[in-house]
Amino acid sequence: MSSPSHLPAAGAAAAPTPPVARNQGHVVAVRGTVVDVWFAHELPAIYDVLRTTAAPLITVEVATQLDDHTVRGISLDPTQGLARGMQLETEGQQLMVPVGKEIIGRMFDVFGNTIDHGPALPPLPRRNIHQVPPPLAQRLTTSQIFLTGIKAIDVLVPLEQGGKAGLFGGAGVGKTVLLTELIHNMVGHTKGISLFCGIGERCREGYELYDQMKEADVLKNMVMFFGQMNEPPGARFRVGHAALTVAEYFRDDEHRDVLLLVDNLFRFMQAGMEVSGLLGQMPSRLGYQPTLGTELSKLEERIANTSAGAITAIQAVYVPADDLTDPAAVHAFSHLSASLSLSRERASEGMYPAVDLLKSNSKMATPGIIGDRHYKLAQEIRRVLSQYEDLQDIIAMLGMDQLSPTDRSLVGRARRLERFLTQPFFTTEQFTGLKGVDVSLEDALSGCERILADEFKDLPESAFYMVGTIDEVIKKAADQAKKPGPDAPKPDPSKPDPSKPDASKPDAPKPATAAPPAPAPAATAA
Repeated sequence: MSSPSHLPAAGAAAAPTPPVARNQGHVVAVRGTVVDVWFAHELPAIYDVLRTTAAPLITVEVATQLDDHTVRGISLDPTQGLARGMQLETEGQQLMVPVGKEIIGRMFDVFGNTIDHGPALPPLPRRNIHQVPPPLAQRLTTSQIFLTGIKAIDVLVPLEQGGKAGLFGGAGVGKTVLLTELIHNMVGHTKGISLFCGIGERCREGYELYDQMKEADVLKNMVMFFGQMNEPPGARFRVGHAALTVAEYFRDDEHRDVLLLVDNLFRFMQAGMEVSGLLGQMPSRLGYQPTLGTELSKLEERIANTSAGAITAIQAVYVPADDLTDPAAVHAFSHLSASLSLSRERASEGMYPAVDLLKSNSKMATPGIIGDRHYKLAQEIRRVLSQYEDLQDIIAMLGMDQLSPTDRSLVGRARRLERFLTQPFFTTEQFTGLKGVDVSLEDALSGCERILADEFKDLPESAFYMVGTIDEVIKKAADQAKKPGPDAPKPDPSKPDPSKPDASKPDAPKPATAAPPAPAPAATAA
């Protein structure tokens, strides 16, 4: 334990201008990433940051106060090399991240350090990551549609400007691909800032995202924060708060609309579960922390639409074992204005985006917000798809021939609608070879109306798959009609064509030609 006489000397050696009083303590226990620190006086507050005074440089955030002299904190760095008796100091401040226009186009970690190997940032103001949500008096009550350029979302599950949308699905159904496509499309739709927050995801995904955004010239309107899955749970637990602090800066100070994309919200809850277990708290249902609802609310309630600007959040939520009744999914549902459920069955059929159109919903899908025409069309699409789902068991057992003509017509409309609501993405061009499309809401509504009116019942279903507007469907069907179908008989090169003579045979009949005129008979003498 350091004596009080060491405090002024250490403070004077590293004192900034103006001087900041530093309080020193020493480590009394280390259990994984949980660190207990003893202070002689001035016990640090909850969320205060403690830092080691010598190598290894480790940052600890105070999680609880055990008694009058001891605090227990969660390390935001790996604790290798940390031992009992090592000195830690605090300035009485919480974790802060830099804010300013200079951070646009850069990639950061939870501490606000750049991790993209770019040039060093100039000195910037820093802001505390623990902020209170905006009061209700500052929030806007008007609702506005947030267009994405993706048909299935804009028609059936419209998103809210300044709202929160969730992409629910298990592993491998396309959550990250859909998020990346939304980033690409938003650059052309809005003049705001896109902020990507990767919580507990793979390092490979961060590297690929950075390269894709750089190649698409999107980084000039993006900021990225990453707390990857190889980092301690404390870092993964706080990187979402750090990203939200930057989003609040652009909304409140720069008065710009912000698109916040979180991948993955489940990893945030999982990190909180790990932190809770390390602190010795008794778990609740299915092993989740007892404070899950409170921790999620502190993050989600800061995402709001105010008079200064809007933060629109689209969050991927991993669903363990595809079980939507898991507590992580249930707690996330309560905060969202729109929820998109991604289906493994649709993904296996190649229907991308693999949105389950009957399980997805949005509170924006009301006549007062999207209009009567859009609302009635969306309801009719849901009715057709729902009846088609009811008929699938009959079709699987007895076949289409056992259906009535009315039901056969309905099945045809439903299958064409399902395929029309697929769409090639810009971010998957290199994998699929199909050029991405951005479809306006009017084109999407018009196409669905014409399909429901049986205007294209004579066109093959394959013409509706992976296209943009309905005009592209017509063009694709015309192109398919010009090409021989897979069932058309192909000429056999080993057999002669009866319409052409076989010149290889010597006695082959030759085409008839005009005979020369016969010579006149010679005159004979009488």
